[in-house]
Amino acid sequence: MTSLAMIFICAAGISAQEPLVFERQLISPRIFEAASVMDVNRDKHPDIVSGEFWYEGPDFTVEHRIGDVPVVGEYYDDFSCYPMDVNGDGWMDFITGGFFGCMLRWRENPKDSNKEWPLHEVAKTGNIERACFYDIDNDKKLEVFPVTKPVSIFKLDCTRKGKGKGKGSFTQYNIDKGNGGHGFGCGDVNGDGRPDVILSGGWLEAPEKTYDTNAWVWHDEFKLGSASVPVLVYDVNADGKNDLIVGEAHNFGLYWMEQGTDGTNRTWVKHSIETGRSQYHDLQLCDLDNDGEIELVTGKRYRAHNGHDPGDWDPLGLYYFEINKGQFERVTIDYGDPKQASGAGIYFWLADMDGNGWTDIVAPGKQGLYLFKNQGR
Repeated sequence: MTSLAMIFICAAGISAQEPLVFERQLISPRIFEAASVMDVNRDKHPDIVSGEFWYEGPDFTVEHRIGDVPVVGEYYDDFSCYPMDVNGDGWMDFITGGFFGCMLRWRENPKDSNKEWPLHEVAKTGNIERACFYDIDNDKKLEVFPVTKPVSIFKLDCTRKGKGKGKGSFTQYNIDKGNGGHGFGCGDVNGDGRPDVILSGGWLEAPEKTYDTNAWVWHDEFKLGSASVPVLVYDVNADGKNDLIVGEAHNFGLYWMEQGTDGTNRTWVKHSIETGRSQYHDLQLCDLDNDGEIELVTGKRYRAHNGHDPGDWDPLGLYYFEINKGQFERVTIDYGDPKQASGAGIYFWLADMDGNGWTDIVAPGKQGLYLFKNQGR
């Protein structure tokens, strides 16, 4: 089913630009909460991977089975879906993990559209809110953070030939300090060029030697509560210091934390972006409108705690925000009843799916799996 998504512009501010137009396509009514994009079958068309199935591009009307995902109540225990060639065979696999199984796993691409994907266990980690992926050691390769306590880094082991190809195994490093809680991010807080780790109760300063796990320094500088995963590290007001953009994952609100100084100590000032919408669980930054400026893309996660969160029964919404150096302006891509509208799930994906030069949005969740094709202005 394809339709033109309704577009609304509302405060947090009124945009002076014409809003983007998105074509909405329901890919599947299935309620997996994570999705990603990769070329599964190497036909040079991007495919959509979500839960137990992948959907073949360019039309996404043909589905192929991946394999079973454990079910716990309303949840499928599959809270992330990141493309990575884990075993170095040239075919894209993906990393996943779940809250209830407490296990970081990867699915191996069988190189055959009619076969299911073998499941490999990486480590027993504890409850995984969702996995995040950052280049923590500046080697141009992503490491895996399953978002547990203690903070765990999983580095993909590579061949000795120096080509950077994975060989199917990971090395685990634990940083057993700081206050984990709900929320996680990664970025350079103090301007030393090294990515730091953001947690709910403060941040971990990265040492020069990343994998000296005892050398990370804890800074108890803020309390983010039940924060989004991820928390975004970005210089919102363009003053040369990175700030934080935070969603209330299980409450009302979206805000940013301005980094400053009182002359001696680092300070953080909270600024609301908006207060009337809830469950901003996943946030991403992207130049969605091709104007050379970064936008914030996010939306509501539907029934994150099965009807027990504030605002859980409010309409769903998918949005982007013009940042404007802290004067955020919201543009609504989709809004309405979950039977016909989409939020952002726990792990949505941004990619140009049709090659028109505009970034599209793949939005999974308990409302179904949607593709929003960006048609520009």
